[in-house]
Amino acid sequence: MVNMKNICIFCGSAVGKNPIYKQTAQELGLLFVKKQIRLIYGGGRVGLMGIMADTVMQNGGKVVGIIPQFLIEMEVAHSRLSEMIMVKTMHERKKRMTDMAQGFIVMPGGIGTMDEFFEVFTWAQLGLHSKPIGLLNTNGFFDKLLAYIDFAVEEGFVKPQSREMVLIETDAEQLIENMQNYEASHVKKWLTKHQI
Repeated sequence: MVNMKNICIFCGSAVGKNPIYKQTAQELGLLFVKKQIRLIYGGGRVGLMGIMADTVMQNGGKVVGIIPQFLIEMEVAHSRLSEMIMVKTMHERKKRMTDMAQGFIVMPGGIGTMDEFFEVFTWAQLGLHSKPIGLLNTNGFFDKLLAYIDFAVEEGFVKPQSREMVLIETDAEQLIENMQNYEASHVKKWLTKHQI
């Protein structure tokens, strides 16, 4: 069992149209506090990420934000975190978040959230880390994304073992439990000789 004491959250810098997204971010923040999980995230004060960080901080939890300098200058950085780490680039931000976390939870979000998800998913597929990746599928938000991944498996572009690396749940507490019990299965052979 993996001790999930530091979990990185990838989520939107917007709150979305449906109030369920804000509610889920607040509930997940309270769950982090209850389970004494430190939140690692992108350091913003806006959208779902700001709501999650505020909820954790307001209830006595710990939050580490990692943000590139140019976003601080755009005045979207959170000013009341346990710790704020400033970096130069978006690449460095993702690397620092990945290094600090013992697992990842992806919540609803836009292009940036998907970029973060697919990068840690790719790194897991390549064996660069063996940390669990969970999709918190609030309101069926990731249904179409999962349909795409499943179709890519059917068409031979994604291996079934890679697909199994992504944990999907609608219940946050169950997702964290699944992450704690996760055992990585690396794809040992990606390309065969006849594909090169």
